[in-house]
Amino acid sequence: MKIGIIGAGNIGGNLTRRLTALGHDVSVANSRGPQTLKALAEETGATAVRVEEAAKDAQVVVVTVPLKAVPDLPAGLLEGAAADVAVIDTGNYYPQQRDGRIAGIEDEGLTESRWTERHLGHPVVKAFNGTYAQDILDRPRPAGDPERMALPVAGDDEAAKRVVRDLIDELGFDTVDAGGIDDSWRQQPDTPVYGLRAGVEAVRRALAEASPERPAAFRG
Repeated sequence: MKIGIIGAGNIGGNLTRRLTALGHDVSVANSRGPQTLKALAEETGATAVRVEEAAKDAQVVVVTVPLKAVPDLPAGLLEGAAADVAVIDTGNYYPQQRDGRIAGIEDEGLTESRWTERHLGHPVVKAFNGTYAQDILDRPRPAGDPERMALPVAGDDEAAKRVVRDLIDELGFDTVDAGGIDDSWRQQPDTPVYGLRAGVEAVRRALAEASPERPAAFRG
């Protein structure tokens, strides 16, 4: 598949490494420009591009930038993508540590991914937000392996969610359907599933045990 990755931090960089190794055509961008991604491009064979070009013809776009940077993404970011593009949101809201107070999340009660979706103007699938970046490289396992980790995946677009779940399976992880984007609070920071390294049944239990009340440490 043609995949665009916007953000080349720990998650974006390691997804670039794994997805290119699996044979996907990956374009990667960051806020500082393609010249800063030369080493990653040479290492992986990915194409370093400007943010405005990252989604061009892409079947999957991964948005993996700090939440506070989402409103600064270019307007029409997804206009050149495939008509049925699946957009993965890996973001988390860290109001005290990084992002500052975001009114839509605090006052309207939007989930983090619903807020991101509104800015992008396109449905998103929430995945990888509670995954340790190094695990993307170190913990893939074949299907059926008892040590295979499962990742929660939330989204309203069932077709896009299936594309994302199949891609995660290809990366070497099981998935658990975590519901729609309005349910994605179950995998936000400081929930039982966040950072959980476990299989399908444990992930399902953790999602069920989540509380809708945002913890004090993650309120602005």
